[in-house]
Parts: sequence; structure tokens; C-alpha cells
Amino acid sequence: MFTVEQREHVHDRLVAMARDDGRVTAAAVVGSRAGGGGDRWSDLDLTFAVAAGVPVADVLSDWTRAIEREFEAARLFDLPFRSSIYRVFMLPGNLQLDVSFTPAAEFGALGPQFTLLFGDAVERTPIPPASAEHLLGLGVHHAVRARFCIERGRTWQAEYWIRSARDEALAMACLRHGLPAAHARGVDQLPADVTAALRDALVRSFDREELLRALGCAIGGLIRESAALGERGARMAGPLRELLAADWGQPGEGRSGSTRP
Repeated sequence: MFTVEQREHVHDRLVAMARDDGRVTAAAVVGSRAGGGGDRWSDLDLTFAVAAGVPVADVLSDWTRAIEREFEAARLFDLPFRSSIYRVFMLPGNLQLDVSFTPAAEFGALGPQFTLLFGDAVERTPIPPASAEHLLGLGVHHAVRARFCIERGRTWQAEYWIRSARDEALAMACLRHGLPAAHARGVDQLPADVTAALRDALVRSFDREELLRALGCAIGGLIRESAALGERGARMAGPLRELLAADWGQPGEGRSGSTRP
């Protein structure tokens, strides 16, 4: 496993590379380590501004070759976002390195986790967090898909959707408690009674009854969290409870429900 000293060495070397690259006009730390945050396990997340008229893709390509050569890094994946390109690497010792490049005219903070190292940054409109209404909508969608997958006998897919519905309920709880909701960052800070109520949404086997039981717990979490949304939340409670009705049958059997949406 990488050490803090190894991580800081890579950080310092990349910042030096940026200062020496005439195409790079600014650099900043983003993510958990911005502002002196992070811990022993935090990855390395740096973002750079690219001078006007210089293609971002060209700079990223050159830096990728340098990072792979100097740090024996393996490229994992890219995440294009607006005018930026994020590239994620894995270095020896499982040190994750995220680098991103943005045209200088659009280089700036999109949230509070941004510490400028050199150069200039522009004012940018922060990205708003997902709303509870949006998360509830996703949760309802996932719960519906889970029930259909149970009826179709697609047990792995059913487990995926049950887990996804549970995660939206947890994200809603994070918002309600003023905690970060994205990527489960705030879940471990939720009150014990909130997480305990959703622990039973974990699927323990692929038996039909177990999948329905876990789905019921995930749906219960969505209904509890939707109570804070007033009428909109109340409107979703009935359809969610209907997903757990026992009388779902095959088409043509004279029973309510269907195995197809």
C-alpha cells in the first residue's frame, strides 16, 4: 500500500511538471485533500488549466505518456465533463491519481473542495447537489425494476435494483441530515437508527421470498424519507406499497399485475 510520503512525492512532481509546461497556466488540488483535508487513504486529485488555443486532448496525451513512464501508472478510465477531461490512473501501491485538464477560460471551482496552487481561476457556478425529489424519483424507478426482475426470475438483476433503491433512500437521508449524499460520502455519519432500518435491505440470498423481503425494506426506507417531501412524497407511497402486493401473477391468470412493465 502506498505511503503518505509516496503520495506527496507524486503530488510535488506533478505540480513541478505543470509549472514547467508552458501550456499549463494554473493548477489546483480538488477532492478530499483540498484545503488540507483527506487522510492516510485519500487519493491524489489534481486539476490543471490549459492555455487558450492549445487542445486539451494534446496536453492530456503528453501527460499520460509521462505519467505512465515515470510512475509506472496504469490508465483506468476517462470522465469527460463539460469542457474538462478527467483521466484516472492507478499507481504502484494502489495510489489512485486523478488528473483533469480544462481550458483556462473555464478553469475554476465547481464546489468547495478546490485549492488553487498557482495561476488564476475564474468564478464558476457551483454544481448543485441532487435534490431529494430527484433521488426519490430514481428510487421509485429502481424499486419498480427490482419487482419486475423478481417476477422474471432475473435474480442478479433484481439484487442490483434493490441495492440501488436502498442507496437512493440512504442518499435522501444524507440530504435530510445535512450530509454529503453523492457516492455514499455521508452515510457513515448518519444516525444509527437510520442506517439500522435499511440494513435489512441487504439481500442475503437469491430466493424469491428473500428478494421480496429485502425490496420491502428498501421501499420502507424510500417511504420514510419521502415523508419530508409533503404531497409529492405521499403520492409515491401508494405505488411503492403496491410493488409488494402478493397477488402478482402471469398474464392471463386472472390475477392483478403482470410480469411486464
